[in-house]
Amino acid sequence: MTENIKTPVQYIDVEEDYSGQRIDNFLMARLKTVPKSVIYRVLRKGEVRVNKKRIKPEYKLQAGDQVRVPPLIVHDEPEKEPVSTGLSMVKNLESHIIFEDNDLIVLNKPTGMAVHGGSGLSFGVIEALRALRPTARHLELVHRLDRDTSGCLLIAKKRSVLTNLHEQLRLKTVEKKYWALVAGQWDSKIKKVTEPLRKNTLQSGERVVRVDEALGKPSETRFKILQRYEEGTLVEAFPVTGRTHQIRVHTACKGHAIACDDKYGDNEFTSQMQKLGLNRLYLHAKTLSFTHPGTGETLTCEAPLDKALSSVLEKLKRK
Repeated sequence: MTENIKTPVQYIDVEEDYSGQRIDNFLMARLKTVPKSVIYRVLRKGEVRVNKKRIKPEYKLQAGDQVRVPPLIVHDEPEKEPVSTGLSMVKNLESHIIFEDNDLIVLNKPTGMAVHGGSGLSFGVIEALRALRPTARHLELVHRLDRDTSGCLLIAKKRSVLTNLHEQLRLKTVEKKYWALVAGQWDSKIKKVTEPLRKNTLQSGERVVRVDEALGKPSETRFKILQRYEEGTLVEAFPVTGRTHQIRVHTACKGHAIACDDKYGDNEFTSQMQKLGLNRLYLHAKTLSFTHPGTGETLTCEAPLDKALSSVLEKLKRK
């Protein structure tokens, strides 16, 4: 049960890692139970002070600034149970780390695990990693993967690293390559799929993406054939844009749905693959390449296929 409480005046000293962040975003990240409208109201009224002075919502913080936050009415929600590092799903994540240093983590995300809690899930990858790395106070997801997709997932340990990597994503200099097993024989002439995609949320809350020429957002995925099999084709997909379910919808709209896709799949192909022991979506973020924010060098990480994905390939007949 939640109740409203009034907080006392807070004084926050700004650490180096938050230098350059806007004051409105800084406050929203810290005051998650306070509505945005309230945060903007106290900023406009000059009740939030930085170094004892009034500031605008777009003010960019500097290391060493002192922020005064006025008393606020907040919803006091019951504290969530911390994620236990004894849970096998949490412990196993340690063995899924491909690369780690003081700036970031690259994880081979297991299938079936959401990247964060919510929608009935008590925790996801980010909450589990925060439990495993209690001293890394600024762990944040750089991007997302669908719950059923496995493979390379990038997590920043510092706000400055997160900002740098988000800029690389915006400039499309991060290269993500996925492996997908699709139905039928992929036409070698299809090197690029550019159908615009529109996201719809059903009454149940489920997200479904459709090709929509009129209202869809521009989308592009490039494809390369890795191996042909009698039963289907293993393709490499390189998403130039990052729309929800992009690869899944772009393969399906060309008549080559991904194996075991419960939203956009081909039932006959899925049934055939299930008989061979495949019990998960055959979509895997195989490689991730980006400029390391700390060293300036290009870092390329590769996530090995899990047993479910590798073993089904061994059972298929090569063409």
